[in-house]
Amino acid sequence: MYQLRPIAVALLLLAQSAVASAATTCPGPDPAIVSVAVQSVVRDGGLHRYHLAGTVVNAGGAAQAGNTLQFVDIFENGIKLDERGIPPLKVGQSYTFTYISSRSRQAGKGTTKLAFQLDVRHPSPTKAQDCNRANDRYTLRF
Repeated sequence: MYQLRPIAVALLLLAQSAVASAATTCPGPDPAIVSVAVQSVVRDGGLHRYHLAGTVVNAGGAAQAGNTLQFVDIFENGIKLDERGIPPLKVGQSYTFTYISSRSRQAGKGTTKLAFQLDVRHPSPTKAQDCNRANDRYTLRF
């Protein structure tokens, strides 16, 4: 019986994990920024141009409305630099956006920090359009 106890505990933990995972899925649309990464760096005189790629996915249980107007806003030190349009997403669908960030070749590694924030403008950003706002922001340091 002693040897069955660790197996029973493992099964109980696995079951609790599956329940917690299912409970975190939203019943409505849930656009989420799941990644942003440096894809390449190009030297251009005294600058480095960082080619970034980010991915937004609808992690929710429903598609976004066809008339959804949304963007990923890009910030550095609280100042909005730019934005990238994101089309309405079906359940599980992802969309990749790109951005080029330029900085001095002498800038130290890890000294640039960009924040990426989802901005749903239409329909009005309510819980019905984004049922989990905790995953609407992503930070990249390079």
